[in-house]
Amino acid sequence: MAFGLNRIGQIALPVRDVDRAEAFYRDVLGLRRLYRFGDLAFFDCAGVRLLLEKTGSPGEVPQGSPIYFACADIALAVRELGQRGVVFTGPPHRVAPMDDHDLWMAFFADPDGHTLALMHEAPKGYSPTA
Repeated sequence: MAFGLNRIGQIALPVRDVDRAEAFYRDVLGLRRLYRFGDLAFFDCAGVRLLLEKTGSPGEVPQGSPIYFACADIALAVRELGQRGVVFTGPPHRVAPMDDHDLWMAFFADPDGHTLALMHEAPKGYSPTA
């Protein structure tokens, strides 16, 4: 059998204030908090752990790749998160027409400026009414 990696177990994000970040990911985004250990907060993202860890240099938080959260209805998700105080950089938009579906996205940031996005693999012809 050939060796290959195929499953991500954990993604880490550096944050300035773990309490503030924990509240955002738990209370605003609604992620399920697993546990907290000192300056480390862990959340479950459908089997992938998200680790929020206090940065070693509080003046600067290194930015990584965006995290894309899959959702079943992007218009509903944008509306709900907007009511919770999330500010999107723009309305949901189609980023790629695929053979069997269209890919829609809407971008926002967490309190440390990490780029986050909603993604919706929508049926052809879908049009959000956010």
